[in-house]
Amino acid sequence: MNADKADVAPGVRPSLAELVALRPVARQRGAVRRARSGVRALAPSPQRGQGMEYAESRDYVAGDDARHIDWRVTARTGRPHTKTFQRERERLTLIVADTAASLYFGTRVRFKSTQAARAGAIAAWTAAADGDRIAALRGSVIEAPVPPAGGTRGALRVLHALTRWYAAAPEGDAGLGVAMDHARRLLRPGSRLLVLADAASAAAVPSRDWAAVGAHCDALVLLLDDPLERVPPRGRFGFASDDGRIDLDLSGIAQRGRWRAAFDAPRDLAIAHLRRAGIGVESLSSDAPSDAWLSAFARGRMG
Repeated sequence: MNADKADVAPGVRPSLAELVALRPVARQRGAVRRARSGVRALAPSPQRGQGMEYAESRDYVAGDDARHIDWRVTARTGRPHTKTFQRERERLTLIVADTAASLYFGTRVRFKSTQAARAGAIAAWTAAADGDRIAALRGSVIEAPVPPAGGTRGALRVLHALTRWYAAAPEGDAGLGVAMDHARRLLRPGSRLLVLADAASAAAVPSRDWAAVGAHCDALVLLLDDPLERVPPRGRFGFASDDGRIDLDLSGIAQRGRWRAAFDAPRDLAIAHLRRAGIGVESLSSDAPSDAWLSAFARGRMG
């Protein structure tokens, strides 16, 4: 067989063409949102308001936030003044990709890694349609993030990275915690964040680190899973590992209970961490529609 055509089975590795083809999904969802609301959803306004970039100081009026009083101008003029802030004209949407080895697995439709790539692509196309600048990164100390860029160019840069990262577990994965450290340096107030993660990776990030991100941006974490992880099979099954074949007996109640605990405990811990930090969290199964989570991403403040 021609080596160029001897490709892997669909769903095992994402292709760039597959991710590009998801663009209409984002367009369709965006059209529905705008039709329902009558306005362009989530597009940041350039008007002055509660942003973080200083615009000017003006006379204080009843109802202004006392935390924004400009004490220096107040002292100089003898009249209370308050600071106003300029909203950013272009919001940043940042996609953080967990590349833990446990994601490169699946038993229904596609691998969890491929589902993660597809979800990230839909987020990138949605952000481009919303006029955002788009960036992406993973937990690596040697690979630089995909820099922010807008429009189709920004989305395609992210899609290229997702295709590469989720084709196979990349070398040098330093963990989701490192990725979130990188993310905190890029995110600004008002940014939008999507984290594609295995539940165990998300659970390993302390609540305080999640809270540091969720306090200033709209954040959603997608926990990727597979139906086999949620509902263990019955009977005896053989699994291949680096050490050889492992025979696992899942016919008993106790064994099935331990199976569930191994997968449910990290998921429950991750959800508890994220909810405590005020961050939105959704589960996305490998056999689910890749855009099943998109309404949560589009709602805005997702805690």
